[in-house]
Amino acid sequence: MFATERIAQAEQLLAALRARGLRLATAESCTGGLIAALFTEIPGASDVFERGFVTYSNAAKIGDLGVDYDLLARHGAVSAEVAAAMAAGALRASAADVTVSVTGVAGPGGGSPEKPVGLVHIALATRTRDAPVVRTFRFGGIGRTQIREATVAEALRLIEDVLESR
Repeated sequence: MFATERIAQAEQLLAALRARGLRLATAESCTGGLIAALFTEIPGASDVFERGFVTYSNAAKIGDLGVDYDLLARHGAVSAEVAAAMAAGALRASAADVTVSVTGVAGPGGGSPEKPVGLVHIALATRTRDAPVVRTFRFGGIGRTQIREATVAEALRLIEDVLESR
């Protein structure tokens, strides 16, 4: 299901989290659980991977993660603000120490001039940081599968970067 290189990257991240005694949770919209699926592809991940939230709808973002309705109304589901709120909400709603969230427009439809297909926001929250780290990507109209795969790759890169800075 996943490329060997991506599985190896996830294995290294799990090992790094394990070595630090940290647990991970995901909050996913446009990837629909692909990040969680990648981590759980690895035997023994359950000692590090705490849970995954697939919050595809706004109702799920509100109900499962506590994302504020007004925030969604002001900025839309595909926004840096909502990505940050999703990561923070996953931290509150789980026993994880590190959470990563993704929201974006995977296409092929659903884009707009302000939020085109390929726009993705990825956020990471930890119990030791005051605010989530958010990164924005504009992958362009490279195709739904490619956008989702690129999002998974960038989410892993964000986790790596934050772990390296700890």
